[in-house]
Amino acid sequence: MASLFTRIIRGELPGRFVWKDDRCVAFLTIAPLAPGHTLVVPRDEIDHWIDLPQDLATHLTEVAQAVGKGIQQAFQPVKVGMMIAGLEVPHVHLHLVPIRTLQDMNFANQDRNPNPADLDAAAERLRSTLRSLGYKQVSD
Repeated sequence: MASLFTRIIRGELPGRFVWKDDRCVAFLTIAPLAPGHTLVVPRDEIDHWIDLPQDLATHLTEVAQAVGKGIQQAFQPVKVGMMIAGLEVPHVHLHLVPIRTLQDMNFANQDRNPNPADLDAAAERLRSTLRSLGYKQVSD
């Protein structure tokens, strides 16, 4: 059975994509820790990050860095945190979180009922910033 993320990638479930290339995608999470919280997800369904082929792990990190630069510019946090957790969905994903305090990295603080208009606005803000930074992989 396909993972939740595979279903989003395939278009079976909605996703607010900000990046698409032949190896991975990035989209806003539906339960953000902060506005702009984005997941970088490989197209290949791999459960544990330690099982990633090295070239794919490198690619995911490079994409995370590019999207992180967009988050930094678009949302102006103190830093952009990156975390690999992986218990909630059995499909590798890198969390990119705009952080102002350590509390911003606490999953107990997730907004489990965010305003869809706020998520749409955050996605468009990030896409616009990534385009202005010259990235061609920005999702439409």
